[in-house]
Amino acid sequence: MPTIEILSPPMTVPARRAVAVRLTRFLAARGVAPGHVVVHFTAIEPNSLFSGGMPVTALTPADADEGLRYARVTVCVGTGRDEAFRSELAEEIAAALGLTERTPFLYIEFRPTDPSHVHLADQGRLRSADTPRRNQP
Repeated sequence: MPTIEILSPPMTVPARRAVAVRLTRFLAARGVAPGHVVVHFTAIEPNSLFSGGMPVTALTPADADEGLRYARVTVCVGTGRDEAFRSELAEEIAAALGLTERTPFLYIEFRPTDPSHVHLADQGRLRSADTPRRNQP
């Protein structure tokens, strides 16, 4: 059930897919079913994200063509995940997005979420994320 919402300047479809695949593989290696990983991208308009009263676009070097320019990321993970897991995932997100020493702004927020508060479609009905799938072998 990990859900990762990434707000950043527009990314190409191949770039978004590369990030989603990398994060899914990272989480799968830690016991998360790949089908339970949700990565959502939202392209934000220039000058719509501010930090300290300044648009983060003003903090971005004009010649910054490679790597992450800026992003705000919200991650929902189960309440059973510890600080070490969250820290490793934050590092993986930063690497997947292309964080460099020239990236002026990256904000990653974790929201521990009880799986019973998440509902998923299952054969035309909703079920809680902490309930096994129907007709699962």
